[in-house]
Amino acid sequence: MSELDFLPKKYTNVFENGTITWESPSNIALVKYWGKYGEQLPANPSISFTLNNCKTTTELKFQVKEKPAQEFEFEVYFEGKKSKDFKPKIENFFKRIEKYLPFVTKYVFEIHTANTFPHSSGIASSASGMSALACCLIALEKSLTNEQLTEEFWIQKTSFIARLGSGSACRSLEGDLVVWGEHSNIKGSSNLFGIKYPYTVHKNFNNYQDTILLVDKGEKQVSSSVGHDLMHDHPFAEKRFEQAQENMTKMMSIIESGTLSEFIKIVESEALTLHAMMMTSMPYFILMKPNTLEIINKIWRFRNETDSKVCFTLDAGANVHVLYPENEKDTVLEFIKNELVAYCQNEQYICDQIGFGAKKL
Repeated sequence: MSELDFLPKKYTNVFENGTITWESPSNIALVKYWGKYGEQLPANPSISFTLNNCKTTTELKFQVKEKPAQEFEFEVYFEGKKSKDFKPKIENFFKRIEKYLPFVTKYVFEIHTANTFPHSSGIASSASGMSALACCLIALEKSLTNEQLTEEFWIQKTSFIARLGSGSACRSLEGDLVVWGEHSNIKGSSNLFGIKYPYTVHKNFNNYQDTILLVDKGEKQVSSSVGHDLMHDHPFAEKRFEQAQENMTKMMSIIESGTLSEFIKIVESEALTLHAMMMTSMPYFILMKPNTLEIINKIWRFRNETDSKVCFTLDAGANVHVLYPENEKDTVLEFIKNELVAYCQNEQYICDQIGFGAKKL
């Protein structure tokens, strides 16, 4: 498929006003995407767990303009309060999607959005937020065209549109494992949109658990967009992209076999590599905090002492995702409460697990 497949059809219906509400989850990448080109296209493939409890609810109110105009007219409300901070990103998003969804200039929008987790703290709030907004917009387009879309194409186009707002947002439409980026061994994989992992998944990964330790709930000092851009001239970029391709191949075998010891190696290596790319870019930066490292060392010690299959991963922030199989839930949660929560800001953490994608409310 190409971008041409997502160009708009004729609008046959007119809706003066209305409201559409969707809920979309965040996700946590196991093999990381870091570095992009063109219009939000990934420099390497990635695969992620879709989460269940970390999600964004977005209500889109629309009113047809009294006079046609090319300007975008919208207001954003975050958790009940008008937000100017989100407007530049959403305006840039509208600019990118206008040729695919030209009705965005025909309406005045109110966007009301809320998260179940802290914004901009490394839990991929842009992924859940942009995917929820994309779901609302595609639902509106479907009503305007009265087009009978297949479920597969609906997901592809929504993922395609979400990607233009935030790259990782294209992985939040489905569960439980989603691939984004072309990989020679994964049928249907694309740089344009995410796809549900199409092959056998071992029962060891059923209801996989993710407890997110909120080490730092403050806004990151360097945005993910800036970090991605720094990969263009990064001295280790090409080797990193090769490594990601190799790790995707290894992960496919692991997902089929359920070998958790090998899963741990890939997941933790990918997390540390992501932050190594940040620390060796120019300008360089560090998003981990001292307590991030304390938690990592505690996890390693606990695993060595108990032969647990618990491991960690990190997104582009200081918070730690503690991953573990469902059969270790009670033991690992006890460990987290006794030894790790003390390193969290205000002792806060979120218990989550693999989820099942976006849904209409």
